[in-house]
Amino acid sequence: MSAQPDHRQYVRRVVLPSGKTIEVVYFEPQQDDDTGIHPVRTELHVCGSCSSELVYPIDWEEAGTSHWQVTLRCPNCEWAGTGVFEQHAVERFDEELDRGTHALVRDLKRMVQANMEEQVERFIEALKDDLIFPEDF
Repeated sequence: MSAQPDHRQYVRRVVLPSGKTIEVVYFEPQQDDDTGIHPVRTELHVCGSCSSELVYPIDWEEAGTSHWQVTLRCPNCEWAGTGVFEQHAVERFDEELDRGTHALVRDLKRMVQANMEEQVERFIEALKDDLIFPEDF
């Protein structure tokens, strides 16, 4: 006897830009606790194809009072897709995007500082070697 997980499923109809309508089936596992069924914890910044943590939103719009339709893209494997996600999943995604933005800004500042130091050193060397002339300014 093989044990298969219990799943709850629901179907959403999606209208593509071409006008064609498709049905997307979503599955959620049922938890074995006293609270019943819980939605899957969706980490939108993680690519389902290559597991890269660099997924970012291309487009988003509200899809009801507590859901968002978000188009995502992975720069690592070029995967892209659109899905409807609960508000709390989108909020976690937004927090992850903020953390990524802060990391990028911090790294940019470090690189700018390192580049400026290198340029100053080269300028000092050029001054010492009499390679800078009034015509250069």
